[in-house]
Amino acid sequence: MKIKVVVHEAEEGGYWAEVPSIPGCATQGESFEELLGNLYEAVEGCLSVDVQDIVVSERDRVFEIAV
Repeated sequence: MKIKVVVHEAEEGGYWAEVPSIPGCATQGESFEELLGNLYEAVEGCLSVDVQDIVVSERDRVFEIAV
């Protein structure tokens, strides 16, 4: 899966980035390399949110996929 991110230079130095396709997914880093590592963690964290309030019947199937 490819995800577009928007990288901004922070006024106080360093960088911050947001992932428009995942609302609320953003991170920062002092260097571009740190930002890139933090982006992978942020996207993984945003996509791994567990949804608890779903009603599942006996006919439904629940499984995980890797993207």
